[in-house]
Amino acid sequence: MKLTHLARTALAVAALALGAPFALAQAEPPAVRADTKAFLEASKTRQRPPMSDEGVKMMRRIPPEMMARMFAEIEAPLGVIAVDRALTMPGPVGTIDLRLFDPRAERPAGPVVVLYHGGGFVAGGIATHAPLAAEMARQLDLPVVSVEYRLAPENKWPAAPDDAEAAARWIAANGKALGREVDGLILTGDSAGGTLTLVTAMALRDKPAAVPLKLLIPLYPMADASRSYPSMEAFSDGYGLNRPDMDFFEKAYAADKNSPRHSALLGDVRGLPPTVLATASLDPLRDGGRAFAAKLIAAGVPVAYYEAAGTVHGFATYRKAIPSAQGDLDRIMALARAMLRP
Repeated sequence: MKLTHLARTALAVAALALGAPFALAQAEPPAVRADTKAFLEASKTRQRPPMSDEGVKMMRRIPPEMMARMFAEIEAPLGVIAVDRALTMPGPVGTIDLRLFDPRAERPAGPVVVLYHGGGFVAGGIATHAPLAAEMARQLDLPVVSVEYRLAPENKWPAAPDDAEAAARWIAANGKALGREVDGLILTGDSAGGTLTLVTAMALRDKPAAVPLKLLIPLYPMADASRSYPSMEAFSDGYGLNRPDMDFFEKAYAADKNSPRHSALLGDVRGLPPTVLATASLDPLRDGGRAFAAKLIAAGVPVAYYEAAGTVHGFATYRKAIPSAQGDLDRIMALARAMLRP
């Protein structure tokens, strides 16, 4: 019997819910979308060296505005947004930069979205993820506050989760500084930011912020670094997120793989808010995300799980290079809107 992609996913999620390291044998290469294939082929022609300490030093010398222009080769433009304002807040060590995006100049009381950017805890920032933040603000019709947390290797774990938690708590308690009355938080982020979404949610569940958590939207998070999953072996070479870079990120960040503040799957997920969790079918991190969604379901947490078939890790910030990724983001945002309805 030939299984459809959805059937294969359902079987894998069911097995992971029972704690089984599940993988169906694949007799044929995985399906890849045409635009994703073109993106991967183009990436081969401009290959860069693997991430390294020297590479990070060079990257740090690039102004954020220039980094954003470089990122614009693959990401959609920021687009029209009524409010785009820089802020700062006191952090655990020095100040933390924030950036507020809002499609409305004024609005009544409501939730605020807190966004943590991706980049392996080593790269990325508010500037590179401004288009994603603005698009989420427009689609959810909510203010989005993007967080410039400390990066490795200069600031090793748990600097990033410390900053992420501090930012969420400050935003919850400082609506006046935002010019908006905050009555709830929505946490979101992609990749490393998805991981920070999960671990920050656990921290705020255990010690609530000034306003309650309403929703989580982790995009292709690293949910479990404590073990290797089949997707890690299947997609860590030639699908965008490659093994040498992942190994460097792991070494630079130097997290405890068995701590729930890094491997959220190892923590208690009971009592977490409703969650829209997205993965990509060709992502090394896919199976950890599937397993986390399954654990949430088993714990009785309302979950909408979306797996972007035929595409790769990072698709939400590749919307220019992979045009079909806009459709994926549209569907994820539609799920989020549905889960926010009373």
